[in-house]
Amino acid sequence: MQLRRFVWPERDVVNSLLHGDSHFVRPETKVYLRDLYDHSVQVMDLIESYRDLATSLMDMYLSSVGLRTNEIMRVLTVISSIFIPLTFLVGVYGMNFDNMPELRTRWGYFICWGVMVAIAVGQLLYFRRRKWL
Repeated sequence: MQLRRFVWPERDVVNSLLHGDSHFVRPETKVYLRDLYDHSVQVMDLIESYRDLATSLMDMYLSSVGLRTNEIMRVLTVISSIFIPLTFLVGVYGMNFDNMPELRTRWGYFICWGVMVAIAVGQLLYFRRRKWL
């Protein structure tokens, strides 16, 4: 942007010297001024193309960072969705009630673990089949 700010006024000055009615500029000098004007236009075009290229590279970089962030967020969401039902079950069975029939059975602890493992494995298989993991 600074190069553009420097070259743009130079181009305007050369253009005014080239097309103006100045007594200080001789006709044989106008040939050199035309060449200088052409070079300044080429430099402006180069600056614009480099600016567009830099903008495109910045957009591509930000897009790749966004894609990586989306991948991380997807994995974190899958992990959270696996642990939410397990947290619910542990919360229910962690309450101190006397009238919970599952607490008095001999295999209640192992059945609870089996249900929690089955839920976690089922969700893992579902997420792998959907290619989310």
